[in-house]
Amino acid sequence: MAGKLNFSLVAPEREIFAGSVDQVDAPGVEGDFGVLPGHAPFMTTLREGVVTVYDGAARRQFMVKGGFADVNAQGLSILAEEASEIVEA
Repeated sequence: MAGKLNFSLVAPEREIFAGSVDQVDAPGVEGDFGVLPGHAPFMTTLREGVVTVYDGAARRQFMVKGGFADVNAQGLSILAEEASEIVEA
């Protein structure tokens, strides 16, 4: 599938990440899910867990503590109750 996925991760205090990526995996309350460009629209709540963002060979991870995910024609937006980037040592 060609193209990129517009992804935004927002916490109450600030936008944590915004950009065009290849794939996002997230912890839904009914199980983990992955979103690629062109994914069918849906909305779900999130449980505490790791959001993984893939862009080419690069991978970034963020810890989220609850919130909502909305997939629509514009991309994926996650509104997290709390979120922070996981920095590997």
